[in-house]
Amino acid sequence: MTFDELNLDPRVLEAVKGAGYTAPTPIQAEGIPPALEGRDVLGIAQTGTGKTASFSLPMISRLAKGRARARMPRSLVLCPTRELAAQVAENFETYSKGLKLSMALLIGGVSFNEQDKKIDRGVDVLIATPGRLLDHFERGKLMLSNIEIMVVDEADRMLDMGFIPDIERIFGLTPFTRQTLFFSATMPPEIQRITDTFLQNPVKVEVARESTVASTVTQALRLITAERKDKLPNAKREALRDMIREEGDSLNNAIIFCNRKRDVTIVHKSLEKHGFDVASLHGDLDQRIRMQVLSAFRDGKIRLLVASDVAARGLDIPDVSHVYNFDIPTHAEDYVHRIGRTGRAGRSGKAFSLTVKSEEKYLKNIEDMLGQPIPLMEIEEAPEVETQVPPVEEAKPQRKARSIRGRGRKNSDNQTSEAAPVEAKADTQPAAGPAQPALNDTQNGRQKNDRRPARGERKPRNERHDKQDRAVRGLGDHMPAFMLIPLPDLSRKKFSGDDEVADAA
Repeated sequence: MTFDELNLDPRVLEAVKGAGYTAPTPIQAEGIPPALEGRDVLGIAQTGTGKTASFSLPMISRLAKGRARARMPRSLVLCPTRELAAQVAENFETYSKGLKLSMALLIGGVSFNEQDKKIDRGVDVLIATPGRLLDHFERGKLMLSNIEIMVVDEADRMLDMGFIPDIERIFGLTPFTRQTLFFSATMPPEIQRITDTFLQNPVKVEVARESTVASTVTQALRLITAERKDKLPNAKREALRDMIREEGDSLNNAIIFCNRKRDVTIVHKSLEKHGFDVASLHGDLDQRIRMQVLSAFRDGKIRLLVASDVAARGLDIPDVSHVYNFDIPTHAEDYVHRIGRTGRAGRSGKAFSLTVKSEEKYLKNIEDMLGQPIPLMEIEEAPEVETQVPPVEEAKPQRKARSIRGRGRKNSDNQTSEAAPVEAKADTQPAAGPAQPALNDTQNGRQKNDRRPARGERKPRNERHDKQDRAVRGLGDHMPAFMLIPLPDLSRKKFSGDDEVADAA
């Protein structure tokens, strides 16, 4: 089948051929005819199967006749992320070159005033994220009562991002007679409930679910271990740098996926510190910066892109040579979306994943979905690592043993064992004339019950801080002068007036 058989508008057909497309994908071949007839369509297909063209081509063909009114768009396309919405807008511009259709892109991170100006002039196609669309509606700048065609793209992704209440509200703001084109990769119960409520007798178009990546993609898995748990992040970053260096010139560009925005920043700074050409992309960045980063990566100005899952779906960058999963995705389907960024359009690609023991359950879900295990990478360990371990293991017990002896000093056998060298030293000294009478404690310069060693004698280590039998010392016969000062009489007596007169007499 060719696009000529789909009854598209001749100007749209010419734009499609100018873009280099000749044969429609399965979802396009099955979804475009009922969409041109004005029927609701429920499409079940993964990203990369051609869903954007399957709803944009019939929309442009149907909107070719008519004119938009101010603040009342004729069609609406809802996307979960700003990047996907911007890419859908680019496709609409490509396919509607021969028609005079106006379009507006409503996404966060962009000035409201610029978007308001486009809406005031009237737009035929409105592409938006749910949050920014409702912001314009609540400000009174937008009305949805004239929507003829409504498209919901990547509905399961919107469910993950918590947009389902917003989607239901937007459905309620649009007219009941609208045409709805609904696309999702999966059909969880919440998505099924929405389609049963808002779609009228839809034509279900289901493309075989992508349970495996393209055969042109080489997959590999590397297990990261460390002596201590807190050393695992450093070990993963070091392994990532080694894997990038090993690819050498074969690595044209690469996307490095992380599960959390915080890890995106950390990995970006680590690679930048070690001299790599890298940039980062995640949802907290300003929209203008995000668009600049994507544009620079597409143009080859940036070699490495560290990103969260905002770059996993819908972004069409055809010449990505490598994909690295710094974290194993928590959802198995996200693995297919990430890996799908490479090996596109028949090109070869490589996908490497780094995993730790705590990610075993996520890895198992991915391998169950793929139907086969991901091949493990063979890593040769350096032999000098083993020679460095014994000295560390021997040093720790010695320090621990000394600290134990320092604590248990009272009534222990160590007193006699450590005092023996002192006694032996005294026995070996030569006798100096006849035996001298023993000095008492006072003559030896020590008070009674004072266990301090004699001059020149070193007290055993385990007795230096022993205060069990030491007598409590007071002031002795010395009395400080401040204690001899008499205290004033602080007592107070109250007298009546008569008593005071009598005393005066």
